[in-house]
Amino acid sequence: MTLEILTTPALRGLTHGFFTRRGGVSKGVYEGLNCGPGSDDAPEAVAENRARVAQALGVAPERLYSLHQVHSADVVVVDETTRWAEKPRADALVTATPGIAIGALAADCAPVLFADPGAGVVGAAHSGWKGAIGGVLEATLDAMEGLGADRARITAVVGPAISQRAYEVGPEFMDRFLDEDPDHDRFFAGGSGDRAMFDLPGFVLHRLRGAGVGSAEWIGHCTYSDPGRFYSYRRTTHAREPDYGRLISAIRL
Repeated sequence: MTLEILTTPALRGLTHGFFTRRGGVSKGVYEGLNCGPGSDDAPEAVAENRARVAQALGVAPERLYSLHQVHSADVVVVDETTRWAEKPRADALVTATPGIAIGALAADCAPVLFADPGAGVVGAAHSGWKGAIGGVLEATLDAMEGLGADRARITAVVGPAISQRAYEVGPEFMDRFLDEDPDHDRFFAGGSGDRAMFDLPGFVLHRLRGAGVGSAEWIGHCTYSDPGRFYSYRRTTHAREPDYGRLISAIRL
């Protein structure tokens, strides 16, 4: 099966892709294009999957960078001198170097690709709810501006992520958001009992727009609701499966 790569006109002219799980070599619960070294998948399968992604992006496998993601607001700058013995613990990458691909891994959290083509600067961030409320999106914009970008010219696109209809949360979760800003109640809809449904893509877009990004949009695909195309941590948990694959979203100049 060939790779399925979702793209968006918003990033036209830049090599990028929100890769689905289709087209990889992993088996079992990881079936398809699992690009997560942090999973318990066979390392050689993950390496082959990542090599296929790199080829699709037009870079050597060692020039496809991703991180040991920890739900932080930390950002790493990548350039032609970057060589890692061990992946940094951080959640966003930025670069102004052509020929380097940077990616975010996700399986319900929101991967976000950023670009200021005029300045020649791109970014990739992993933004779950912790990262979004903790400032990873704003930190990515700051780091891009440090490389010469202008946030008013930056386009940000949110990739496949869990949608509101599939993201039920408890009252403590909701309180965390309302304590920061009572207006955040608009990202919660009625659930059963004291539960509520959280709009992660909507909240990520809110943070991006509030930070002054030039344009921001969601690609519109729910990871939980489409098992044939996407991995989902929450779906795996509900199915009591032992582990799950990770999707990759990546961009290069």
